[in-house]
Amino acid sequence: MELKVIKDEDNVLEFKIIGERHSYPGLLKKALLSLKEVNFVSYKLRHPLDKDSILIVRTKDGTPKKALQKAVDIIESDLKEFEKQLKKI
Repeated sequence: MELKVIKDEDNVLEFKIIGERHSYPGLLKKALLSLKEVNFVSYKLRHPLDKDSILIVRTKDGTPKKALQKAVDIIESDLKEFEKQLKKI
């Protein structure tokens, strides 16, 4: 997975996720929205045939990069719990 920064300001980060359309951006969006420091998050696709998505994160406290790291930690924790539950069945 490759990331390309489009805009990096104090409280706004916009970047392209190369080769990802809905799956990973949707997962990131859900995790980011659970954080109190995140003011806005969304992703967009420029064209229906495009294989890339653009994610926009705006924070009211802290930096978007720190919020993204927290979101990744949430996703990792959720996946570990999913794996744990899967082993029980």
